[in-house]
Amino acid sequence: MNFRIARIVRPTLSVACAAALSSCGGSVCIGFNGCTGPVAAPSLALSGTAATGRALASATVSATCAQGSGATLSDGGGRYSLTFSATLPCVLTVTSGGTTLHSLAFAGGVFNTTPETELMLVYLAAQLGTSEANLLASLSSDTRLQQALSSQSNVQAAQAAVVANLQQRYMLTLAVPAFLTTPFSVGQPGVDSDLEALQAAGAIDSNGMPDPAAVSLMTQAGVAQPLAKAPTLSAVGATPGM
Repeated sequence: MNFRIARIVRPTLSVACAAALSSCGGSVCIGFNGCTGPVAAPSLALSGTAATGRALASATVSATCAQGSGATLSDGGGRYSLTFSATLPCVLTVTSGGTTLHSLAFAGGVFNTTPETELMLVYLAAQLGTSEANLLASLSSDTRLQQALSSQSNVQAAQAAVVANLQQRYMLTLAVPAFLTTPFSVGQPGVDSDLEALQAAGAIDSNGMPDPAAVSLMTQAGVAQPLAKAPTLSAVGATPGM
């Protein structure tokens, strides 16, 4: 009797598992109705302002994330907003004519794109022992970069370093140290007036891009403050002295 039950149940389990596999798109079947596989990326909402001291109006705004991407156009004031499915962190790229600037989002919410955020990415890339171009190209495949750039503390420390170095080098005082996430409007005091001051001091060129001297300054500053490497899986749990 018991053998007959076993003979009946095992084919039934196989059929149930096959049905589960089909419903899960070919993922691994566990039990009668469980399955594992790629988890859908959550919905992410990002917004901000793209400016150089003037608005980057009708600019192409794209977000490339650890998983997922999205794109939109900025309005006449350089403001943008996009909602899409993605896994953080995300790099924002804003292109208008000959100007291309980058920014970084470690959460949903307001993340501006300006020459200051461009310099922040230069600094972070140098901290990670790479170039900004390589950082941008490798974000979706390099877990170390993803871990470092999804850290709010890493990003905020880089933001503070950019402010400190710019103030010292160009002998000015920036009104808004939190330039990455502070909402602003072009033509109003705050982030935009800081951008105008930086342009007048020579830190931003006539195209709205960071001056090469400012880029070099942030590269050297980032190299001097490297981010610690996260421990590898083999290192975690290793017994000291073994």
